Amino acid sequence: MKPRATATIVIIVALLNVFNGCKGNSDATTGELRHLPDTLRVATLYSPLSYFIYRDDEMGYDYSLIKSFADDKGMVLDIVVAPGMERMIAMVDSGLVDVAAYEIPVTAEYKKRVLACGPENYTSQVLVQPKKKGKPLIKDVTDLVGKDVWVERNSKYQYRLENLNEELGGGINIHTVDKDTLITEDLIEMVSKGTIPLTIVDSDIARINQTYYKGLDTKLELSFKQRQAWAVAPGNKWLADSIDAWLETEKSQKRNEQLLKRYFELSKTDDNPYPISFEGGKISAYDAIFKKYAKEIGWDWRLIAAQGFTESHFNPDAVSWVGARGIMQIMPSTATAYGLESSRIAEPEPNIATSVKIIKSLEKTFIEKVPDPEERKKFVIAAYNSGPAHILDAISIAKEMGKNPGVWDGNVAEALLMKSNPKYFNDKSICKYGYFRGKQTYSYVKEVYKFYNKAKESIGA
Repeated sequence: MKPRATATIVIIVALLNVFNGCKGNSDATTGELRHLPDTLRVATLYSPLSYFIYRDDEMGYDYSLIKSFADDKGMVLDIVVAPGMERMIAMVDSGLVDVAAYEIPVTAEYKKRVLACGPENYTSQVLVQPKKKGKPLIKDVTDLVGKDVWVERNSKYQYRLENLNEELGGGINIHTVDKDTLITEDLIEMVSKGTIPLTIVDSDIARINQTYYKGLDTKLELSFKQRQAWAVAPGNKWLADSIDAWLETEKSQKRNEQLLKRYFELSKTDDNPYPISFEGGKISAYDAIFKKYAKEIGWDWRLIAAQGFTESHFNPDAVSWVGARGIMQIMPSTATAYGLESSRIAEPEPNIATSVKIIKSLEKTFIEKVPDPEERKKFVIAAYNSGPAHILDAISIAKEMGKNPGVWDGNVAEALLMKSNPKYFNDKSICKYGYFRGKQTYSYVKEVYKFYNKAKESIGA
């Protein structure tokens, strides 16, 4: 072949690579240009880090990042939630899905079956301890001798603690709890409240829980760091290269930083408690609006106002960590579904009016399952906070637990707490919508009614 012809072919190939750069990648083994599919099949697991549903929106760090990749490349995202790690890896290895968007340990065993790619994360097991004024923190593993540490029974945390105890010559007081009743999140909360002194969790779980519980220290590492990443099948290196190259772009790095901040840094709770006050015989500056729209559904306007206080403390400019906005904290996607323009979502009257439409719709969802209208209000308020899917799951779990599915307090409310327990959220026969941090909604309903009951004592109907 003449040199000029060869040069022409090289230029053509280069141009093709430029034109297809956004949708394809070259296979390093065959040299063949591989195109990204129109639909990206992604497997993941339910967890507070990777994938969950909140107020009918799909969320999670790994989900949000892989969704950004698919959107940027013009692909439709098809999410499949696997029942466990082994099944997820088998789905990737067999070609049932293209990518596993979950923090998979990069170990010798898994390297034989999948190829690591995507965001890298290093985790270790860490000690969770309270920060107490005047009390020194435990900064060395030797200081655990003589201390009481609580962990899940038959968990990796128990095994690591037992090995550490042996290395130190004994002396650590190890307490174990049944996974069916208490899980890692429960133990972290118990340390925060002072119910137990210490526990052990993975560092990424510790980070995300520190956004819920302030005053915890998780700096002391008790194990070696473990590298984790997403995965594709070994024969799909071209896809791994596409994901890795995308992550290197400035736009993607900024997006990744935003997601890390959202899920692992932004507080998920209100750090500044507001006193309940009814000065001047008013609940808020928006009482007239609450009264106007409460009539449309026959609710006590003070109950809807109690939601407004619990949601935002009547701050029309409030924006939550998930992007809910306004006095009644409406998600942008929900606003659109109810005909509220995004440019008006924070305006008090449209915001409150739309919230009443949402409440009316939720009433229809639960009218057959909860016949008593007053009892049903608690279910509706819970569903307003979490989305109806998780409350429907909680009703199913309540039946499974032998509790009354038509009563909130002590029954469905308790069942909702089980939505963070793998025993329940991985059982698709009773739990269709996976993991959910039920404590949030459990507390929300209590706070709404606490405000409402005080409002009834102080403010006329």
